[in-house]
Amino acid sequence: MPISNTKSWWFQSRFRRRLIFVYLPAVLIPLLGYLLWSPGKNITNGKYDRKQNGIWLSHGWLGDDLWFEKYKKQDQLDAYRGHQAISKLIGQLQEHHITDLFPHLCPTSVSGELPGVDYEQSQRFLALANANGMSVMPWIGGVYKKHCFPSRTTWRERFVKSVVALLKQHPQLAGVQLNVEPWPSGNRDMLALLDELNAAIPQGKLLSIAAYPPPTHWQPAPEVHWDQTYYQQVAKRADQMVPMMYDTGIKYSKPYELLMRQWTREVLTWGSPTPTLLGLPAYDDAGVAWHDPTVENLHHALRGIHAGLNDLDDADKQNYQGISVYCHWEMTDEKWNVLHREFRIRR
Repeated sequence: MPISNTKSWWFQSRFRRRLIFVYLPAVLIPLLGYLLWSPGKNITNGKYDRKQNGIWLSHGWLGDDLWFEKYKKQDQLDAYRGHQAISKLIGQLQEHHITDLFPHLCPTSVSGELPGVDYEQSQRFLALANANGMSVMPWIGGVYKKHCFPSRTTWRERFVKSVVALLKQHPQLAGVQLNVEPWPSGNRDMLALLDELNAAIPQGKLLSIAAYPPPTHWQPAPEVHWDQTYYQQVAKRADQMVPMMYDTGIKYSKPYELLMRQWTREVLTWGSPTPTLLGLPAYDDAGVAWHDPTVENLHHALRGIHAGLNDLDDADKQNYQGISVYCHWEMTDEKWNVLHREFRIRR
């Protein structure tokens, strides 16, 4: 090899070595830091299972046959109807310390009326649930400006009237859960609706809210996140807050665990003293931008909330009631096992 080529090769080789020594640590150290970083916490001793957890249920447990006909789901009716089906559900929920049930009763009509319920089915369901110490609060509402028009006085009046009629027809109901999606932060019309509901519903009935978590740079959409002021305004009008802590669009598990940790601290302190269930994802909306089931799942959500609860003093989490699972119809044996193993809901 000519001397000039040898020198050139030597200088190039030396330059490459310098690049490796300078830049390789700059890559490896952050990578190692990320691998060692553990924003979540695995707690398996039942420390945060207060045996007052919740779950969102499907329409069939209370809804009448018209809903099944409208959505062409008549073949599913037998899975809900009758004492045996209800007894099986109640037994399963009891086993996992789930006490607060939110059966779907959506969407409201554009004029404000709730969907119909099957009277006999509802009576059977409520009798068995109440006998086992469970609180049933139908999940009511719908899509903002498609089904729900809180800016219209007539819509609010009919909606409130329909809610009152439901609670009077079925006094065994513990109350209702309002779920309007999306629900923009700062919306005064929704606050007016809450005030009107509180003034009208029978004494002793609960108003639960499917709430929105605090803002995050991961998903800067004001229609699905509430700032601190608005969260507190809603919580003051509610008997229970159930923030929906999912649909973030995050694609990596550790950032999601960190966000769940932060949200747990925020929603409990912002919403105090209103009792709070932390809404966790157990569904598989794969292929959509806002949800990755390999990231947003019970395992990572539980790690995040455990870390968040651990960060708080006892005084700052007195309003923590438990968790609420979305949703029952997508729970599998594997997911129930995750809940049992990592939340330690003792059988």
